[in-house]
Amino acid sequence: MAAVRAASTPEPHSPKEVIRINQYEIMLMIEPDVAEERHQEIIERVRETITKAGGSWGSIDPWGKRKLAYEIDHLTDAWYFVLEFDAPAEALAEVTRVLAITYGVMRHMAVNRPKASAKAAEPTPERAPAGA
Repeated sequence: MAAVRAASTPEPHSPKEVIRINQYEIMLMIEPDVAEERHQEIIERVRETITKAGGSWGSIDPWGKRKLAYEIDHLTDAWYFVLEFDAPAEALAEVTRVLAITYGVMRHMAVNRPKASAKAAEPTPERAPAGA
């Protein structure tokens, strides 16, 4: 009995993997009793993770110490920071994993930054009153 060999069809060439860079923003809440040096360490660790993964750092917007709307773990205040950067999705996953286990971080939330559209930048023309 002769073994029948199936004709092998060549696989289609797959395009090179495209790494998509997204714009992100993280709202970071740090416990009120943590020293300011530790704030900078946490932010620097996020920055290193982003740049190692091929992302680019945007900005840090410190909001300062603010009162919470409700208690979290019996704390009523937190230090707020908004971190902006561009990175692949894998880098964001690593940053959120690291922040979840970092001492001193109360909460964090990462969101896609909205892209500024040309329509949003244009002022809307004012309409004349109906009776004019």
